[in-house]
Amino acid sequence: MARKLKTYQTSLGFFDLAIAAPSMKAALQAWGADSNLFHQGFAKESDDPEIIKATLAAPGVVLRRPVGSSGRYKENAELPTDLGDDGHATKAQRKARSHKPSKHSKRPRDPKAEQRAALAYEKEERLRAKERAKEAAAQQRERERRQQAISKAQNALDAARQEYETKADDIRQQIDVLERKLQAQQAAWEKEKMKLEAALQKARK
Repeated sequence: MARKLKTYQTSLGFFDLAIAAPSMKAALQAWGADSNLFHQGFAKESDDPEIIKATLAAPGVVLRRPVGSSGRYKENAELPTDLGDDGHATKAQRKARSHKPSKHSKRPRDPKAEQRAALAYEKEERLRAKERAKEAAAQQRERERRQQAISKAQNALDAARQEYETKADDIRQQIDVLERKLQAQQAAWEKEKMKLEAALQKARK
């Protein structure tokens, strides 16, 4: 059964925010808040019929309006026009933000509309979860592809190093054999040279 949605409000930066969500936690996550704005008194459940109607028409979507204004909430709101020269909120805007919204008469309930909104919210959440799963799978595939490329390059490097070391060892062995041959040849030459020099000396006498 779809969870009943409630409308929550807060103010962040230059905008008032509103969303239809099943819980305060879901609203905070959608707003990207890193602290509990409800416990701090900066967020609340709305009882404004117009705001509730707007959020139930787009469940799970963060709606905005310029902070401190009384205009309609919409997904893509314009920045406030009454900012000071330094880009900060004016005194009147800060005053509007600091006051709690006036109480509205209790809205007439529309169970069918609430049920449709709750189902739409859950459908949107399923689509988002599916999209997140697709993104996670794509990221995993990319990690695996990168790891395979790294492994392939590492294996090629290791194979080339092994081939070099094998050939180098073979050459060093050949050098050792040639050096021993050279030493033996030098020793034989020295012996032969001494014999021939002795014969030469004897012939000169």
